[in-house]
Amino acid sequence: MQSIDWAMLPIYLIGVTALGMWTARKVKSSGDFFMPRRFGKAMMITFAFGTGTSSDQAVSVASRTITNGLSAIWWQWLWLPATPFYWLLAPIFRRLRATTTADVYELRFDRSVGVLFAIVGVIGLSVKIGLLLKGAGAMVDSCTGGVIDANWAIAVTTVLFLVYGMAGGLGAAVVTDFVQGLMTILFSFLLLPFVLQATGGIAGMRETVAAHDPAMLSLVAPQTIGLFFITMYSIQALVGIVAQPFIMGVCGAGRNEMDGRVGFMVGNIVKRVCTMAWSLTSLAAVAWLLNRGVELSTVKPDHLYGEVARAFLPSVFPGLLGVFLACLLASIMSSCDAIMISASALFTQNLYRPLAPDRPDRHYMNVGRISAAGVVAIGVAFAYWVPSVVEALDIWFKVAPLVGIPFWIGLFWRGATPAGAWASAIGAIVTWRLATLPSVATWMAGSPTLVEWGVVKPSEADAAVNDAWLILAYLVVGVVSCVLVSLVTEPTPDEKLNRFYTLTRTPVREDEVVEAPCTLPVGAPPPNRRMLVTSWGLEIPAPSTTAVVGFLAGWVMVAALVAGFMLMVG
Repeated sequence: MQSIDWAMLPIYLIGVTALGMWTARKVKSSGDFFMPRRFGKAMMITFAFGTGTSSDQAVSVASRTITNGLSAIWWQWLWLPATPFYWLLAPIFRRLRATTTADVYELRFDRSVGVLFAIVGVIGLSVKIGLLLKGAGAMVDSCTGGVIDANWAIAVTTVLFLVYGMAGGLGAAVVTDFVQGLMTILFSFLLLPFVLQATGGIAGMRETVAAHDPAMLSLVAPQTIGLFFITMYSIQALVGIVAQPFIMGVCGAGRNEMDGRVGFMVGNIVKRVCTMAWSLTSLAAVAWLLNRGVELSTVKPDHLYGEVARAFLPSVFPGLLGVFLACLLASIMSSCDAIMISASALFTQNLYRPLAPDRPDRHYMNVGRISAAGVVAIGVAFAYWVPSVVEALDIWFKVAPLVGIPFWIGLFWRGATPAGAWASAIGAIVTWRLATLPSVATWMAGSPTLVEWGVVKPSEADAAVNDAWLILAYLVVGVVSCVLVSLVTEPTPDEKLNRFYTLTRTPVREDEVVEAPCTLPVGAPPPNRRMLVTSWGLEIPAPSTTAVVGFLAGWVMVAALVAGFMLMVG
């Protein structure tokens, strides 16, 4: 770390905090704090990108690249097949006119299911904040060779996004994410040309890695990351994305439906491009280490990305390491701020407000600020507790789908009941927990059939259930539990169902005023939506031309990314 590197950090940190504080002047109500609806396409693209992209993801890709090679890209590309569906989901979330996703669960089912989602959501978001901070700490520690301790990096980053987030709410997150999103893109590509140059370009990188282990150049890894793994994780990603509480803000903070559509899908396509850069940088780093005679087993996986940055950037240009660190922190803060406000909204609107109704609006805004600090405190504690970034990612990744199943069933089937939603969540959670117990895995390992099918895989300490099969198991149990229990329990009142489905079919008008969550504005025209299927209680509307064109365009972009990456490294 040179003097100019140290100078870069306060310039960025003070600047972005001041920008976030500046937006606080527009916060006049709890609605402004939790869910402002005033941003256009450019802001929504950077907000979706910044909220969903952070340096811990580069750390997780790099960690897996050491052992899995190119196939490690799927630890972040697992959301790639789900991306075209974002074009279809964004207008649904916007039309629901909710403050939080728990509002939607309460409307579609009942308050108990809304509370369940709020509790799971707050816990999941706290884990996510911890995951982000854990990745930031590992990266900063490795970038600076321990000069900046990981614990201090976590503490400073936390204080700053907490300050402007508590002041400006979600609006501050959207505005600061415009700057921080651009810095995250810079972070993603900054190292790549220098590491590739040191390894003889892509051709030299391929030659070095192939000499070490040709399997590392494959996009799939037999016994680890194959077609079944990618399929099940992608399905889990799609099921779980609706239950990520911050997605309501990503889709709902736009002025209209198209702002949310463009922001959600395009912002995430940009993320997939950045993921390619992380993968190539990580594999080039592996080749560079091999050329220097370094044993890969001696490298700390979480430190690979940061150590390469420290080795290359100071010699390229003075201050470049400081810029890299600033961009690294920007990628963390751009995610943590929005996630913090989403968790705060869940606690305030769906847990606290029902217990303390009819208080002044400013009271709820202050509760939101206090609860934001509490959520972050839990996240920090998790960051200090969890051993590694990859383990933190694995824990977080499996939380959301457990409560996402009822959302999908309730969206398309009128027969889903509150009891069915509870049965789905409990069934999925119990299945997940039982299958991860060592004693159960050991017992399953005694079945030759399960071992032959790959359901159980051996590990050094004990038998372990294959993650892809585990996903299949708890998704099936969750769906079957919801359907069967719904068929034998009291149906949801038609009044609630009609209100829910009417909201999802009533387009958002420019500058409409919503007086309460999940209600139509005064004077909203009745929906005129042609239905595709209505038999057996199903509610499947016919897609519009805009939906079809955008959905197909999303798949074209997905195919182009995969094909382009394969051509690049093939």
